[in-house]
Amino acid sequence: MNILTSILTQSDTAYQVADSLGSVAAMAPAVVEEELSMWELCLKGGIIMIPLLILSVISIYILVERFFAIRKAAKEDASFMKRIKDYIHEGEIDSAMNLCKKTNTPYSRLILKGITRIGRPMNDVLVAIENVGNLEIAELEKGFTWLATTAAGAPMIGFLGTVTGMVQAFFAMASAGSNANVTVLASGIYEALVTTVAGLFVGIIALFAYNYLVSMVNKVMKQLEAKTMEFMDLLNEPAK
Repeated sequence: MNILTSILTQSDTAYQVADSLGSVAAMAPAVVEEELSMWELCLKGGIIMIPLLILSVISIYILVERFFAIRKAAKEDASFMKRIKDYIHEGEIDSAMNLCKKTNTPYSRLILKGITRIGRPMNDVLVAIENVGNLEIAELEKGFTWLATTAAGAPMIGFLGTVTGMVQAFFAMASAGSNANVTVLASGIYEALVTTVAGLFVGIIALFAYNYLVSMVNKVMKQLEAKTMEFMDLLNEPAK
């Protein structure tokens, strides 16, 4: 009987514990899953996000504007050099110059400069064309310095936000004293992580944009070099 009584007593105790745990669980507040929007996440980054936003907007603008400008400059008229050759061989210099002005592309401006130097030593003609070519390439590369600076500077600004965020986090923890918890650290940690991500994101965009535009300009440079050599060969050909 003592054994049976002991078993019943332990069973009653277990039921009481289970009931108590159930009551506690029922009284506990339901866990609400919060989701941060992209805008709210950016706000967590603090004031450091402002220069990063400015850099990203300017970089995207330069990418789009330069892309269309360089693509326009790279368009080529397959019959252009043939017509220039015919005009020069026939002595119609004015017609050749008018064709260059009408075409209005980087390579046509090179040829126009070369035509204006016809009759001078070949080296003078080549130097004049190369000078114009350098100016054309410099015009196409307008804004590239900003992209290169953004590619290197944006991650550094993000890391600056990381440092300031961690400083704020540790200052808040020290100020809270014995009441320090994760909530106290959250604001500073948010700024530290968000600015790092944002800085790297902007820097990566600027870096890829810079390299892509440089590759487009290189294609235009090869086109200008080809047109220059073709024009110089044309001047060395005997008239028919």
